[in-house]
Amino acid sequence: MMSNRTYDTLKTIALLVLPIGTFVSTFFDIWGIQYGQQIQQTFIALDVLCGALVTIAKSVYDSQNGGR
Repeated sequence: MMSNRTYDTLKTIALLVLPIGTFVSTFFDIWGIQYGQQIQQTFIALDVLCGALVTIAKSVYDSQNGGR
């Protein structure tokens, strides 16, 4: 089980940091800046991974604490 601090950090990354990165990398792609598509896809993949980790951690926490 992960600590509250780790959970909060991952949640912040998944909900704020990576989407901002995706937003910025979209401009790279629009303006033809080199590797824009690769950067954007990397941010999306990392966001999906962080979202999955946060969801799993929440599920484990809820099952250990009676769904609170």
